[in-house]
Amino acid sequence: MGAVVNSVPVRYLGASGLAGRLGVSRSAVAKWRERHGPDSSHPFPVPDVEIDGVPGWRPARVSEVEQWRADLPGRGAGGGRPSAAEREYLRAAQSRGLNRDEARRVTDAVEEERPEMSRPEIYAWLLAMWRED
Repeated sequence: MGAVVNSVPVRYLGASGLAGRLGVSRSAVAKWRERHGPDSSHPFPVPDVEIDGVPGWRPARVSEVEQWRADLPGRGAGGGRPSAAEREYLRAAQSRGLNRDEARRVTDAVEEERPEMSRPEIYAWLLAMWRED
């Protein structure tokens, strides 16, 4: 007769559970995983388990993901010329009385609130809102 072992089920957080702990949407976690894959210079923490393609992280690793997020490269890391979408947004912001730093703080705030949106999506969203005014 084999030994009887009392086992406690191991609990994992899926993308929704991880997102809830981080205070972001599930789609933000999915985009981070997509944008910061294993070959990235700042890869998203690898799941502890994957079942039928669904990732799972141990709850104890939430702090690791929080640290990963805090260590993301800053906006504009690597420099370069602003994209056409950013230039259009900055021109519109200037016409509304915002300087470049103020305009960037606005997009940073929106990105914090809506991490699932890309920068071009944020620019387009803000421009559309301003056109409605």
